[in-house]
Amino acid sequence: MTRMTAKDFPQELLELYDYYAHGRITKREFLDRAGKFAVGGVTAAAILASLSPDYALATQVEFTDPDISAEYITYPSPKGNGDVRGYLVRPAKAAGKVAAVVVVHENRGLNPYIEDVARRVAKAGFIALAPDGLTSVGGYPGNDEKGRELQQKVDPEKLMNDFFAAVEFLMHSDLTTGKVGITGFCYGGGVANAAAVAYPELAAAVPFYGRQPRAEDVPKIKAPLLLHYAGLDKGINEGWPAYEAALKSSGKTFEAYIYPDVNHGFHNDSTPRYDEAAAKLAWQRTVDWFTKYLA
Repeated sequence: MTRMTAKDFPQELLELYDYYAHGRITKREFLDRAGKFAVGGVTAAAILASLSPDYALATQVEFTDPDISAEYITYPSPKGNGDVRGYLVRPAKAAGKVAAVVVVHENRGLNPYIEDVARRVAKAGFIALAPDGLTSVGGYPGNDEKGRELQQKVDPEKLMNDFFAAVEFLMHSDLTTGKVGITGFCYGGGVANAAAVAYPELAAAVPFYGRQPRAEDVPKIKAPLLLHYAGLDKGINEGWPAYEAALKSSGKTFEAYIYPDVNHGFHNDSTPRYDEAAAKLAWQRTVDWFTKYLA
């Protein structure tokens, strides 16, 4: 079966799906509004199915890859929800301690795409820890729609602290050099920005299409930032000019890339919004950034 891409859908429909994926409209509202695109025997439900993740497409590094060692762990989150389950992936042949990266999921829990990203980080030579922010409500349920519903039930401040606790866990782990970076996608991109504000000792941060911090908090940032944005992502991008101005006026180390003609979620290779060229370029830049600043 040929992989569908964003070019197979009207941009209006892609934006409608983005509203649904971020909980701005219900599934019923999506189906009702997508009805006008249901032609030629294609139903609105079929359209939703074609836009939704197919995680079989997102496996770039197998769980059994000999270059990595992967396991599920639990780490403490005293300011969050107590204990958090996370996916810890290490380079199998690393000699001694290595730097580490926290990988933060989107608004629906630790799904197979994010686990694969963690394995990609380990393949690049770093320890990766991908927390499941849904631990306190039973964990990722195996379904993104249910995952979104569950994440909305988690106290936002405690959820943020669960991810911050992962940063602290890695900074003090006997497995790491103490140098820790963070990357995240969508909601996780916002967490990466927030972590850069909260932790001046953070070695690097790479948010993918994440919400920006308040301009008055930018002076607190010490970590070098690599920021990835999707050219068609109106909602997130509207916050970029003020963030950019604050970063410049505060003399921060950062690089930002806006990838033209791609949608929010362009790195997620499980959906049609995936853009292979932009995703590969952004990921290579990400690996290079961590290699430079976590060394």
